Amino acid sequence: MKFRTSKENLLTAIQKVQSVITAKSVLPILSNILLETQGGSLRLTATDLDIGISCLIPVNILEQGMVTVPAKRFGDIIKELPSDDVLVNIKKNNQVTIDTGSCQFKILGLPADEFPKLPEFKDKEVIKISQAGLKHILSLTSFAVSFDETRYILNGILFKIHKNKLTLVATDGKRLAVAEGVLAKETDKDVRIIIPFKTIQELNRNLKEDGDVSMVLGNNQVLFDLGGVIVISRLIEGEFPDYAQVIPPASDSKMSVEREKFLLSVRRAALLSTPDYQAVKLEFFKDKLVVSKSTPDIGESREELQVQYRGKEMMIGFNPVYLLDVLKNLNTPQAELEVTDSEKPAVVRASNYTYVVLPMRLS
Repeated sequence: MKFRTSKENLLTAIQKVQSVITAKSVLPILSNILLETQGGSLRLTATDLDIGISCLIPVNILEQGMVTVPAKRFGDIIKELPSDDVLVNIKKNNQVTIDTGSCQFKILGLPADEFPKLPEFKDKEVIKISQAGLKHILSLTSFAVSFDETRYILNGILFKIHKNKLTLVATDGKRLAVAEGVLAKETDKDVRIIIPFKTIQELNRNLKEDGDVSMVLGNNQVLFDLGGVIVISRLIEGEFPDYAQVIPPASDSKMSVEREKFLLSVRRAALLSTPDYQAVKLEFFKDKLVVSKSTPDIGESREELQVQYRGKEMMIGFNPVYLLDVLKNLNTPQAELEVTDSEKPAVVRASNYTYVVLPMRLS
């Protein structure tokens, strides 16, 4: 196996795939990247057995073949090479030579036949959605995923497909995010799967602002083809909670505020938060919102915002992170927050989006 390519091209591909490799892998081969030639291209593949990612790049193939190389060491070497033109040559006993003319490295790889084969998805229906559309609804939901391993069913995002609609749902028990997108083409298949958070991270990292992503379902696995990058993942098995029953009906007690101003005021108040005193206080008055924070032995803050509000006067505490997460990712100039009382969930609604957040008790 022998190929020539640019340092930048190869390094970008290595960085795309090596993010799935875990530092403490039980099998040595899982610390490696599989390099294999395919026509006039090079495919790089990495896996941790739960998720696999492969990337196809054009290279000048001088000799066909395949090998696996230690991911971190190979990536570090390519990164530090002085030249843009790299010749990679695999010789007997999986010895890999990396040559720029003025600089040469030799490292040992492992046989390609030891590398786990990624599942194939032949003769399966392809579901398409725009990459920008999927990226947007992932940004509105992925922050609400739970990291509590005892509730493993919530350690991912529910993908629900019906006709031409894709609904994503994430919750950690204290908040719930539901976002809807539109498929490129209607499907007659009803889909309800839970995709692990690590896979969501890889999608977020690789999704672009143009083109479509193709989604293919297998047996307890899913494939995402992003054009040049393929992500294959196991699914989380189990039944996602009935999220619809926890979404409150629309309320007339609604505050409308400039999203950016609200975001910055909550961020400033959160500067005084501690693990024991997290809650930021929101006080609702006619067309006025007071955002304040008081922490014993630390200090206090108070800020007034002009808002549109005609509901009853009330005071509610929130974990500031839960407000900041949604305000950062909404792309609307105004944010609307529905409130009913200090002990009931508040709701942020936008076009094809619902975010429910539980209040915190104020100390």
